Amino acid sequence: MLTFGAAVSTAPDHANALDEVIPAALGQLGGAPDLVVCFFTMEHADAATGIALSLSERTGTSAILGCTAQGVIGDGREVEGEPGLAVWMARLPGVSVRPFALRVLPLEDGVGIDGWPDLPDEERASVLLLADPFTFPADSFLERLNQEQPGLPVLGGMVSGATEAGRHRLLRGTELIDGGAVGVALVGPVDIRAVVSQGCRPVGSPFAVTRGEGNIVHELGGRPAVDRLRQMLASLDQHEQELLRGGGLQVGQVIDEHKASFDRGDFLVRGLLGADPETGSIAVADSVEVGQTLQFHVRDADAADEDLELLLVPVSRWRPRGVLLFSCNGRGRGFFGEPDHDAARVAAATDAAPMAGFFAQGELGPIGGRNFLHTFTASMAVFCEPRDPVLALDRAATERPPAPETPEPV
Repeated sequence: MLTFGAAVSTAPDHANALDEVIPAALGQLGGAPDLVVCFFTMEHADAATGIALSLSERTGTSAILGCTAQGVIGDGREVEGEPGLAVWMARLPGVSVRPFALRVLPLEDGVGIDGWPDLPDEERASVLLLADPFTFPADSFLERLNQEQPGLPVLGGMVSGATEAGRHRLLRGTELIDGGAVGVALVGPVDIRAVVSQGCRPVGSPFAVTRGEGNIVHELGGRPAVDRLRQMLASLDQHEQELLRGGGLQVGQVIDEHKASFDRGDFLVRGLLGADPETGSIAVADSVEVGQTLQFHVRDADAADEDLELLLVPVSRWRPRGVLLFSCNGRGRGFFGEPDHDAARVAAATDAAPMAGFFAQGELGPIGGRNFLHTFTASMAVFCEPRDPVLALDRAATERPPAPETPEPV
């Protein structure tokens, strides 16, 4: 049986914080953990090595994953604006736990990624990944991974808290790393389900791109994109128009064009960078293709709350046992006007399953079966009891080629 434990501390001294969280998490676990995950604010960054060593000595495991954070999450709480340290532990019988570290290597025609674990075709896995936003090319890495190992879910976040390269701290076991990425592949009887709330709701109607190039959309549904934008704005009420003037307008790109209709979860949401009334074109914060379906989205606290609540509705039926939550550092108290918004709602939906997480500088999670780097998102890995004795990963079975043995450009 899978068991989990988690605890959070706001003690300013890392030793005192560890004295609080380690016994509390172990007490919930009922034995030695197979995996330990730790998130800590920048106030504890200089003590990162000591944190890793203490966790290893006191839990008896070298399978440790961790990073610095702008704020941490645990026990249904979000720790913002003060020191914080959150620990999450898991006992995973029969599961192969494979920690790894990814290094970025310069190549003549780009960069290579070294350190990816070998996952044979017959093995089914899920990956937790923590990456440094200053040194790790998450977008291009995930794009290549989607091509080479389709169906492999990657959940996690971009490390936060520092304003320049070299100041973040990542943990792989007792090893301290200041760049690249760390992660763990979990292979075996554990059902890890992804919930990715992009904090938006669609407005207006979906239209196909009928003319465009790069990130510029010239026409939607055979008319200038700006005309479609004006048409959508005219259909909104006064409150929604005020929200959009405050910068809440986004563009959703349909992931699976084979669907007959589109709803939440069918779109990859990206920012609307601008509109040119003279040319009738709009600019999107991602590349677009002719024939791709787009729909405008609105992002505000109400939409984000509504989106998260809807996506959490089925979670209680999954028999959740543990949760890792990666919430954008643009969310939290400043956005929602209340403390603990995401953490409290996830705790309620999972019957207070042991939880830890952090406020990320970008969130990783699958949409439509493909992994993406998101912004303003709450991405979570929900650990559930397997639905069958062999393996129950919540995704379609797909063939995946083995990872390359030598670094290749991304």
